[in-house]
Amino acid sequence: MEFAGYDLIGDVHGCARSLKQLLQQLGYQVRQGCYRHPSRQAVFIGDIVDRGTAVRESLQLVRSMVDQGRAQILIGNHEYNCITYCEPARSGLGRRYLREHNPRHEQQIRQTLQQMNAYPDEWRDYLAWFRQLPLYLELPNCRAVHACWDLDLIEQLKQQGIRDFSDDDFLHRSVERGSFEWQVADRLLRGTHLRLPNNEVMQTAEGFNRHVYRTKFWVQDPQQHRDVVFQPDPLPEHIAQQRLTAEDRKNLLHYGLEQPPLFIGHYWRQGEPLPITANIVCLDYSAVKSGKLVAYRMDQETQLDAAKFVWVDVDPADIGDQGVDLDA
Repeated sequence: MEFAGYDLIGDVHGCARSLKQLLQQLGYQVRQGCYRHPSRQAVFIGDIVDRGTAVRESLQLVRSMVDQGRAQILIGNHEYNCITYCEPARSGLGRRYLREHNPRHEQQIRQTLQQMNAYPDEWRDYLAWFRQLPLYLELPNCRAVHACWDLDLIEQLKQQGIRDFSDDDFLHRSVERGSFEWQVADRLLRGTHLRLPNNEVMQTAEGFNRHVYRTKFWVQDPQQHRDVVFQPDPLPEHIAQQRLTAEDRKNLLHYGLEQPPLFIGHYWRQGEPLPITANIVCLDYSAVKSGKLVAYRMDQETQLDAAKFVWVDVDPADIGDQGVDLDA
């Protein structure tokens, strides 16, 4: 069926109670086994799993909407992490699974595995479903991707007829650092980043040491590191004021104002939801950091409007073991 508009919804992270409140506030009601709106369709930006206390319930709610055509969904880096954490590696990789089972990765996925432990068949089915979730969406009047719209990579995906991780070879190559498949997974699901200059290390609020920081992909002519940083943890001032090198600039992108409206999640924003630019909205407002679960009601506009955000403050009962602040 055709829809009058789309309601794009940010990272859920197991916050099922808050998601129900948001859907009801948007005018969705449960009928015939799922939440539905008489004239609109929901679009989930990915990261339904991990961290919150109701991962299984969130998956059931979202999948029922998708299966009945009342929602679309993108893959997020957390769904991808679940796939690779649970997928046995081929010989020669040097580890048993595609994603290394180290303490940091285990912490990120712990809530999901604990909540799905009693439902192994169901969990295998969800893992297979995750592999069919699209890497990007082009809707009639806007675009959506979990973290970053890389025009060149997406054009190559189109030329190769690739939209997801359903192909075994594509999935297994996606963990080979530097490969085209790895670039797709890293850029579209985690965004752009730069290494800290002079091999410096910064510590996040969660106590983890990082050698890179997340960057904006819409600044036209940045000069200093402060111009492109896009993450909750600020750069140390002596780094922020350093000028970008020619090599730094090679690793940056520019999504121009002439491009269609773009919706992303992933970035742990705070405060009152607002567009980033006239044509970019981030919908991740730190749900499991006592933040907000946020939607944007997209119709036919070409310039995004702050008045079209809808959100709920996250129900404290949804907040469990939140994992680390920035995703590896």
